[in-house]
Amino acid sequence: MRVKKLVIAYAASFAAILSLVACDATERQAEKGTSASPAGAFEYVSDVPGITEAMLQPGFWQQRLRDDSERMSAQQIRDFNSASLADDPNLYRIDDFPQEMSGDQVVALIDKVSRPASSPRFFADGNDVVASDYAEFDEAVQRDRVPELVPVRWGVVVARASMRSYPTHARVLKSVEDRDLDRFQETGVFPGQRLAILHESADGQWWFAVNYHYAAWLPKSAVAIGEREQINQWFNRSPRLTVTGAQVRTNFNPEEARTSQVLLDMGVSLPLLSAAEVGHNVHGQNPHASYIVSLPVRSDSGALEFEPTLVGRGQDVTVGHLSYRPSLVLQQAFKFLGERYGWGHDYNGRDCTGFVGEVYKSFGLLMPRNSGQQGKGEYAPTKRFAEGDQTAREAALAELSVGDLIYIPGHVMMYLGEVDGEPFVIHDVTGLSYYTENAGAAGDESHFYRGTLSGVSVTPLTPLHLSREKSFVEAIYAIKTII
Repeated sequence: MRVKKLVIAYAASFAAILSLVACDATERQAEKGTSASPAGAFEYVSDVPGITEAMLQPGFWQQRLRDDSERMSAQQIRDFNSASLADDPNLYRIDDFPQEMSGDQVVALIDKVSRPASSPRFFADGNDVVASDYAEFDEAVQRDRVPELVPVRWGVVVARASMRSYPTHARVLKSVEDRDLDRFQETGVFPGQRLAILHESADGQWWFAVNYHYAAWLPKSAVAIGEREQINQWFNRSPRLTVTGAQVRTNFNPEEARTSQVLLDMGVSLPLLSAAEVGHNVHGQNPHASYIVSLPVRSDSGALEFEPTLVGRGQDVTVGHLSYRPSLVLQQAFKFLGERYGWGHDYNGRDCTGFVGEVYKSFGLLMPRNSGQQGKGEYAPTKRFAEGDQTAREAALAELSVGDLIYIPGHVMMYLGEVDGEPFVIHDVTGLSYYTENAGAAGDESHFYRGTLSGVSVTPLTPLHLSREKSFVEAIYAIKTII
């Protein structure tokens, strides 16, 4: 393949530089260029094949766009979401959620996440997770306390928090070495998300709840309880302010700690208030240079309240949603570039599907939570590929559009564009594996590079491998276009 040949050529051309930065005998790739850098100048060096420093700027890819027209109007996006929420079993229509559920239905939802693993698990201190530990976790779940008929309570998330497999903060790992992936971490929730609350933990500190795309446990401290009508009126109020930065914070507030420097991630949407409604004063600050939002907060008793809260106009936010066009998809994706990988929104970050989900939420588009739910489901127009059908895969790669989502087992990537015939992607990814030379010699360990990325990264597609025997391209099972 062309890119594999380029990797070899780069390695030979920059042998002197690579000898200084290589941590072993594996060759590393330096940025393209022929002239020497001035003394003391920064020189970009990477072990990601085919990457130049220029490729790490959204403008590089925006300039290559041939068509930057709007892909869907605001109404079309609303229709798209309505169809997804109606048809996809992995999405929940909170507007139509029942007022009560059978106990069997609630237990079935709990059992999807609160169940022992089929393979060994370890605590962060290295000790095995044994049967007695699972028994203790199950006791906290208290399935036997789920009544035959469960009245649904309603809540709103007031602070970014984790949804967990069990009502516990204990970190549980698949291997002692792999400390970054807490297998009890399911996903994140964010201020303003509505919740249908179905059960509580034995210690009274956790809710089992459903948001628009997940059902799991979350701390009560992150939730305020209110009346359904009150919550829906607030949720459907417009105009709204949408967070378009990776993360922003509300203004510091010395008078109301519940609204001070609250973390808001990309895609969070909150109703706007006018200066006249608050008397041109929000807790001692004139709001003329800020946006005023109605922020959900939690009273001491856990009840839902709404407080006028300021978000400075210098923050990365917009009224409404962004126009859904390719240049802005690129802009939004690159705002996460370099962020540390966070399994299930751990580490104050996000994982591969959290990354693409937040990017598309800034346009108002909603999607299922996990990559398998997205890739294997009917969400969005999809091309599917049979095992070994490389001709179909190569044809599909030649027809990719910016923002298309490429699925391999357990992972999703976003297409950026092509350079010299090589497709490039941006994705939140942990590992980095490829052949450095003699690329056809599958199984030749001496020429197979294993590194790490553990963050939102720009990479070429075709050189990367899942294993020595299987490339990313060979593993693609679906490609989706969000339109």
